[in-house]
Amino acid sequence: METLLVTGGAGFIGSNFVRMALGRGAWRVVIVDALTYAGNLDSLRDVSQDPNFVFVEADIADRNAMEALFREHRPRRVVNFAAESHVDRSIDGPRSFVRTNVQGTFELLEAARGLWGAESKAEREAARFLHVSTDEVYGSLGPEGAFTEDSPYAPNSPYSATKAGADHLVRAYFETFDLPTLVTNCTNNYGPYQFPEKLIPLVLLNALEGKPLPIYGDGGNVRDWIFVEDHCSAVLEVLERGTPGQCYNVGGHSERTNLEVVDAICAHLESLHPAASNAALQNQGHTRYAALKSFVPDRPGHDRRYAMDCSKIEAELGWRPQYDFDSALERTVRWYLEHRDWCEAVQTGTYRRTRLGLEG
Repeated sequence: METLLVTGGAGFIGSNFVRMALGRGAWRVVIVDALTYAGNLDSLRDVSQDPNFVFVEADIADRNAMEALFREHRPRRVVNFAAESHVDRSIDGPRSFVRTNVQGTFELLEAARGLWGAESKAEREAARFLHVSTDEVYGSLGPEGAFTEDSPYAPNSPYSATKAGADHLVRAYFETFDLPTLVTNCTNNYGPYQFPEKLIPLVLLNALEGKPLPIYGDGGNVRDWIFVEDHCSAVLEVLERGTPGQCYNVGGHSERTNLEVVDAICAHLESLHPAASNAALQNQGHTRYAALKSFVPDRPGHDRRYAMDCSKIEAELGWRPQYDFDSALERTVRWYLEHRDWCEAVQTGTYRRTRLGLEG
């Protein structure tokens, strides 16, 4: 059985991907995660007893640790989810983003080159290194159009700049060292196990507790949203059938303004856990979750709109998202309502859903 190495596998998208990969029964899955604030083994508890599950706590920017990891486990597939990923945090402290997103990706590429470079050409060509990136590397769109894989990079935050740097390194290792690399650039994810600093879980949990629902600026910033299981299925398709050296855009065909997303969360909460029966709102005299909406100063450098042209992955690999936004959002709201214990467990550190990213 071949070994699949998943970095950042205790995070939001990574843990969902690990669950899906183990379900296929095709790989021994080695997960490496530094278990920072957004990585938590509670997100993998239900699959941790699988005989093909191996967990290693390590930092991908630690050269010695990555070299030892590759020597011991000799992966044939690598999927790099590990990243500092919250734009607001990158404004407060860019240094950790450079370390993890750029240096960490470099160390993984070097470790893979060290392992696969000593193999025969046929063995090396059968391996795969898939780097998971973001639509934010392309910058901001106007009201029309969509990013393609040929769109120029124009990152506007420290987060997106470090992801862009990593993307370029991955491409360079294919061109220079013939390393069989791939890149996916994806839109905004949502679903189970997302750390509560991100928009959907933050708004959902604040609403349940009767706290303000912060909306940046006028709420008109547009994102394309994809359910995390759709994203994970796309990564698996690219990993197995994508062409080395290529990048693939992944999206959900679900553009929404931030205000529309907040309103949709409130509507699902009204249906599943009505405000009229929520003591936290009753104590404040509110009868609707929507009454908690609060417009706050915008994020510095906040991109106005992202949208993805996914015709390449659809045409070449036959992948398409299976979930529509409204039904998957309802499923997400239900999950958080049923897993309040997980929400509490992952917030035992310093983060308590406070506003970040006000520097500058």
